Amino acid sequence: MFSPAGSRAASAYKKVGIETSVDGADPHRLVALLFDALLQALANARAAMERGDTQRKGEQIVRAVRFLEEGLKAGLNTANEDELVLNLRGVYDYSIARLTQANFRNDMKLLDEVIGLIEPLADAWNTIGAKAASPARQPSSQAPQASQAIGVQ
Repeated sequence: MFSPAGSRAASAYKKVGIETSVDGADPHRLVALLFDALLQALANARAAMERGDTQRKGEQIVRAVRFLEEGLKAGLNTANEDELVLNLRGVYDYSIARLTQANFRNDMKLLDEVIGLIEPLADAWNTIGAKAASPARQPSSQAPQASQAIGVQ
């Protein structure tokens, strides 16, 4: 019923660390945190699937779907219906459908497919952030377009 004190302390420390990251984050960093949390949930789901832990797998897939639906997809700038926004929405919708199938079928290949779709997006988003933070940054038409697509100003 109760967890050991060390476990509770570790959990509390992790929660404070996450809240601190979120509280002090700019909009670009918040999206990066969503990608990080999504990829972590997918990795956890994959590990649970390998162990045969169907409850944990299901919890982590539901968590991943929520990050996609309520975080990344909801953050898209709907006033800006350009190609980038439409493509991202399509990737997120497709990923949600594949994760649902992976959960029902207990299919590792479908889970890996979604990981393969999300990792490059997360890497690209982090690259945009690194370039935007660079003091010697060169003007880029792609970075503002990507930031505006998800409503980051």
